[in-house]
Amino acid sequence: MAGRTDGRTWVDGVRPYVERGPLAAFALGVSSGFPYSMIAATLTTRLAQDGIDKKTVTAFSLAFLVYNLKFLWAWMIDGVRLPVIGGLGQRVSWLLLTGVLVIAAVTNLALVDPKADIAAAATAAILVGAAGATFDIVIDAYRIEILEPRQLGVGSGMSQYGWRIGSAGAGALALVVAARHGWAAGYLACAALALPAMLAGLIVGEPRRHREPQARRGAGQAIAAAWQPFVEFFARPGAIVILLFILIHKIGDTLGQLVLRLLLDDMRFSNDEIALYDVGIGFWAYLIGIFIGGALYARLGLKRSVFISLLLMALSNLSFALLAMAGHSNAGLAGAILFENIASGIGGVTVVAYFSALCDLRFTAAQYALISAAASVVGRVLTGTTAGGLVERFGFVNFYLLTTIVAIPGVLIFWWMSRSGLVDRSVGSAGIEGPGDARDGASA
Repeated sequence: MAGRTDGRTWVDGVRPYVERGPLAAFALGVSSGFPYSMIAATLTTRLAQDGIDKKTVTAFSLAFLVYNLKFLWAWMIDGVRLPVIGGLGQRVSWLLLTGVLVIAAVTNLALVDPKADIAAAATAAILVGAAGATFDIVIDAYRIEILEPRQLGVGSGMSQYGWRIGSAGAGALALVVAARHGWAAGYLACAALALPAMLAGLIVGEPRRHREPQARRGAGQAIAAAWQPFVEFFARPGAIVILLFILIHKIGDTLGQLVLRLLLDDMRFSNDEIALYDVGIGFWAYLIGIFIGGALYARLGLKRSVFISLLLMALSNLSFALLAMAGHSNAGLAGAILFENIASGIGGVTVVAYFSALCDLRFTAAQYALISAAASVVGRVLTGTTAGGLVERFGFVNFYLLTTIVAIPGVLIFWWMSRSGLVDRSVGSAGIEGPGDARDGASA
């Protein structure tokens, strides 16, 4: 076609990204991303530079398992009203409390010396994981509830973009400060990144789609509040297949990314090179991927855009296998980071929008906690228990080839879900209650 026939201009295309909900989602993403970085690539680099062996370094990724257990207490975020600050609203009050807990946990990790006491460092990492996981529960529920169904694609993209800024920005800040003033100062400088979500909650206030918790009278009703969100989810047709897809779709990506800093350290990339390529180029590539993902989601709808993103994410690990074969190459690192981050940016819009749409608004916090925890638990367990050993046994080239292969089953399951109509039937009230329908993909 020579031009658009719907009367829309480029301004109309940009407008959804600067609406109140997506902008708040961006701020939420920044705060959500930085605790993850503190116990992920940044901690991996810190431990590697302290001379800790590879098996111990990868075992620290087990601290992420706290994120995968967050569904066990997520019901409290939906149903427990906080004293004193509860008057600010259910979501806002929990945002403030968990934000303070994250700042305290990161400060504690900053003051621990892994070389002197590796057990204390492990405990501090777990505490950051616990605080960050609880912060995530609140952030995800708040994000889903402030976004209308028509905004889930754009809002998920903005949240993921914020997450990448928080994660990569914290990683870069920690590296740069640590190179000059030590790791303790690097971690302390990052603690302030909890503030954007807290401020967003105070400015935007309680989401209109939030449903206030019912009063709990007695132990029986309290127990019911804990298991009811999961009963509702698993009562849906095809729930087991949906959960299987959630469990395995990200195995390859999780394995590859949590070992990436070991690859770069093994190839003798400096802190400045890692900051430039992994953070600098990765930042812009992820931004490009988000806008590509938003366009795909709007034009192709949920099913086709998710399928394309799954294919690209599966193939992206091949680029790191090629990098490992090529050896120390700045151009090779730039290309691998470019491909991987564009693919991840696309998936950050499409897959997260689908997972958000699965929620029932009565149980947003608990159900999204289950979904997001399940999305990475298999990869994290494998990374913490076997990844370091696999790298030492087979080398980085074969390891990254393996991560590509294990991503294929998730692609095939989603293809079947789309063809059978299960994707459409699985969407909950978060995807349809309010203006628009998340399955259509259009943001306006």
